[in-house]
Amino acid sequence: QVQLMQSGGGLVQAGGSLRLSCAASGSIFSHNVVQWYRQAPGNQRELAAVLYSDGDAWYAESLKGRTTISTDNAGNTVYLQMNSLKPEDTAVYYCKTDINERDYWGQGTQVTVFP
Repeated sequence: QVQLMQSGGGLVQAGGSLRLSCAASGSIFSHNVVQWYRQAPGNQRELAAVLYSDGDAWYAESLKGRTTISTDNAGNTVYLQMNSLKPEDTAVYYCKTDINERDYWGQGTQVTVFP
């Protein structure tokens, strides 16, 4: 059973930075795609960033240039480093991975950016 445990959210002033973490119960991220989603109040969940097993990354246009998705050397924690945060980044952020055609989600972590 894969479990994803998130940490690192919080309250930050616009222009600040946060690093979100998603820890797995095993070294799964080195050979599985991992994604970060976010859901702002009243909005649908949207894809924020993707880390592919070959190390390539994809970012939503609104996050490009100020966000980095990465994993540790052991492949059991994935990070989302967000800089120059804006109030519109306020959302609940979720990590997700897909193993053997089954989706696994983290519990979500709140990020609130105030002006």
